[in-house]
Order: sequence, then structure tokens, then C-alpha cells
Amino acid sequence: MALPLAALLAACSMPPSQADIEKATADIMKSSFQDRGIAKVDRLQQDEANATCLDADVSGKPLDDKLAKAVEANQMKTVKWPSDGKFLGDWKEGEKIAQSGRGMTWSDKADAANGGNCYNCHQISQQEISFGTLGPSLYQYGKLRGVSDPSAAGSKAIVEYTWGKIYNSRAYNACSQMPRFGHNGILNEQQMKHVMALLLDPESPVNK
Repeated sequence: MALPLAALLAACSMPPSQADIEKATADIMKSSFQDRGIAKVDRLQQDEANATCLDADVSGKPLDDKLAKAVEANQMKTVKWPSDGKFLGDWKEGEKIAQSGRGMTWSDKADAANGGNCYNCHQISQQEISFGTLGPSLYQYGKLRGVSDPSAAGSKAIVEYTWGKIYNSRAYNACSQMPRFGHNGILNEQQMKHVMALLLDPESPVNK
């Protein structure tokens, strides 16, 4: 009788498995949130990229190159290019979007325009002195990359990369923390064009 009791005590003292922790966490999350306004509990559902990167975070081990490339390839397939083939809008509107952090909360209306909140992570124009440093500086983004004419053939690679990065950053960096603005419907196509203009239009203060 002593042996089974010892085995039972040993089992009780064992730490929970990773699967047990993840299930308990998911159960707590599901029981703690509810639909409210436009914020629905379906936001708790992770896509494959999120789940893969979460596993890497929990394990403390970065994704191996093969898996990272597979995630990036799958995310690249989600990128939708401008329907009319035009990538740039109005940089002045882009600045407004970059400044705005509104959107996607329970108190917002479903048809209200979201902001990009870009300054939360990046320096962009020098006129704005309040900015985050989680992401790299985007000041002179187009100028430093030689984009003097965004419509020129020589600018195509940078223009398309910039669009894709804004649309779905994980197409280029498997576990990027940058919001997937197009993929997740944070910004619509026209808003993305305005942000593109802010970064790439030679007349934008970003490139002065």
C-alpha cells in the first residue's frame, strides 16, 4: 500500500505540463471575456502564425529557419495588393492616421475609421517629438532608400515591400510584433495608401 501512495504523492507534486498550462490559460481567457460592442471574443482565436510564435515564446527558443520561412511564405499569400495598382495616397491624410490611436475597441462604432497609432512605436516626421522606440525610426524612410519617384521602375521593390510590410508584417518576419494592418482589417486599402504616401512621397515631411 505504501508504494501506490508514494506514487500518488509524487504525481501530485509534479509540475503541470505545458499542455495543461495552455488549456488552463485558454479556459480562463474564455471565461473572462465576452462580446461587447464591436469587440468580439473571436479575437481570442489564434491563427497559425500567432500560435507558432506563442509556442516559441513559451519555450524560449526562436523558430528554426525552416519553420520561420514557412510561416512567412504562408503569410505572404494573404497580402492583397492595391486593387487599382496605385500604392500612394495623400501624405497629409497619412499623418493623421499615423497620429491616431483610435479604433477597434468596444466603444468604437463598426463603421468608424481606425487609426494606425504608428507614432506609438516609430519616429516618423521630425515635427512630432513624442514617439515610441519599439520599432525603428522611419524618418526619411523613402529618401534613405533612394525613392525620388515612387512610380519609377527602380522604386518598385521598395514600394511593394513597404506595402507588404504594412499589410502583413509577418510575411517578412515570422514573429514580428508589428500589427498586421491589412491582414487584420485595421486599416482599409485607402488608409494604407495614405500611410504609404507619408513614408514614400518626396513631398512628405518624412523625406525632407
